[in-house]
Amino acid sequence: MRVTKDEMTAEFVRILTKNGFSQEKALESAEIFVQNSLDGIYSHGVNRFPVVVDYIKKGYVKPDAEPTVEISLGAIERWNGNLAMGNITAKHAMARAIELAKQHGIGAVALRNTNHWMRGGYFGWQAANQGCAAICWTNTWPNTPAWGATKAILGNNPFVIAIPRSNGQHVVVDMAMTQFSFGKMEEYSLAGKDLPVEGGYDTKGNLTKNPAEIIKSWRPLTVGYWKGSALSIGLDMFAALVAGGLSTPQIGKNCKEEYSLSQVLMAIDVSRLGTAEERDKMMDETIELIKNTPKEDGVKELRYPAEREFRTRQENLANGIPVDERVWEKIKSL
Repeated sequence: MRVTKDEMTAEFVRILTKNGFSQEKALESAEIFVQNSLDGIYSHGVNRFPVVVDYIKKGYVKPDAEPTVEISLGAIERWNGNLAMGNITAKHAMARAIELAKQHGIGAVALRNTNHWMRGGYFGWQAANQGCAAICWTNTWPNTPAWGATKAILGNNPFVIAIPRSNGQHVVVDMAMTQFSFGKMEEYSLAGKDLPVEGGYDTKGNLTKNPAEIIKSWRPLTVGYWKGSALSIGLDMFAALVAGGLSTPQIGKNCKEEYSLSQVLMAIDVSRLGTAEERDKMMDETIELIKNTPKEDGVKELRYPAEREFRTRQENLANGIPVDERVWEKIKSL
């Protein structure tokens, strides 16, 4: 089934206001969930919404909380998220990083004690739409084994790089440190499909494409094997250090589920570093080279990061957002 953008927004706003959010906050958060769904990132849009409502009911997300600035050092600030709604807090933090970048050339906000931001790529698009390049990431609940380990002690720590293009078709890398995020594996599992490549281990220690088995074993495969493991460790330590917040092991020790996270959002005002024409020429040449590279058998097209999201957005705006009927019925019942 498909649901229109307006219908989905209204339903999310209804539920969030019933759970203690002001109309303004409910609409702001709902619009982020809907935008993620429009872009085809259902795992961190419509499919994730019931989980967030559960976290609100458990008290992990505080509907009336506001982030506070704890330290301001020119181009960088440290904020306490105060367990406010994670996607709103991250949006405001990136807006502040962009504002600082317009003043100083570069700006950064480090967040502690915050909640899941849903889809990190949203904040990359947010910066690129304002003419800024951006890098941002978050740590998570322990859900990934270190390379060679059998127990999940690291986070899959989503990492985003955004580069703006004048035509609005920005390049946005949005990736977890695991081959597939848990949200994406849940999406495949819900559809009864195997992953396209091996994504982790089953309960017997064998590599598998079965997402349900990986979720059960809690042993996803890190990208680049030991390199993904190292990146996860580095990103976690960096975020916790700069934000003054919890590291992934501390989140696992001190929190019942995934909350009180540490995040970093950085923006660079690239307009100070050359003309739009120069930037577009470099990026267009790179994209053209990718497009014209000989393809493997069976590969229809080579794409740059976020190209599919841009196309999916146009399709879903025109035709409605695809939603699993079971998920939508669950949302309607909330």
